[in-house]
Amino acid sequence: MEDAGEKRISEEEFVVRAIKKLRKPPYKGIHSVYSGFNQAFRDYFGKNPVDVTTRLAQEGKIVTRPVRGGVMLYLPDEAPSPTGSPSVLQKILEEDE
Repeated sequence: MEDAGEKRISEEEFVVRAIKKLRKPPYKGIHSVYSGFNQAFRDYFGKNPVDVTTRLAQEGKIVTRPVRGGVMLYLPDEAPSPTGSPSVLQKILEEDE
């Protein structure tokens, strides 16, 4: 860990660094639980990582996707596109077959 006199990094920087350093290619994101991120966050900040990652996602700083056992965390420009209704609706309504 760090000496008490050293500057601590921000929650946002911690999350971004974790995504960049813990992901295993070819994957762009990390699993919040299986990567060890949640525990590392609790150890460093002493608070619940879910609250912080939820807030960062609402602010557009990261992207989260629900998966079994937790969430995947991505940087905004590397997140997979959502498989939500607009793209599905577009495919259903396309004229060409």
